[in-house]
Amino acid sequence: MNKPMVVIGHRMGKGQRIAKGIKEAGGTAYVIPGMLADMKLGDVMQEKEADLGLSFCGSGGAGAISAANKYGYKYKQYQKTPAAFAQCIKDGCKVIGGPFMDSEELGRAVVKAWKEANE
Repeated sequence: MNKPMVVIGHRMGKGQRIAKGIKEAGGTAYVIPGMLADMKLGDVMQEKEADLGLSFCGSGGAGAISAANKYGYKYKQYQKTPAAFAQCIKDGCKVIGGPFMDSEELGRAVVKAWKEANE
């Protein structure tokens, strides 16, 4: 089974803990550098041929909505827990938005859900 490529766009330039969890679970992560990274999510997903994109900002999904509008990705926003992100992946979402979060647990949950959905 291939490992998922997950792009992380965090409004404040974070996401390193999520990336660590993704790598621990057997995925590949790319954290978009710099402020307002969430608004670059769709473009970077296209460039990296990503399987998933995660967007984090105060509103809980501006980058996810932008990526979905520009590229037609199925998305959900306002997700607040690793379990909610996992359910979105199981429901076929390619882009998920949430409030400021940066945890290894979230990274591991995302990869686990992707693997289960793609078995």
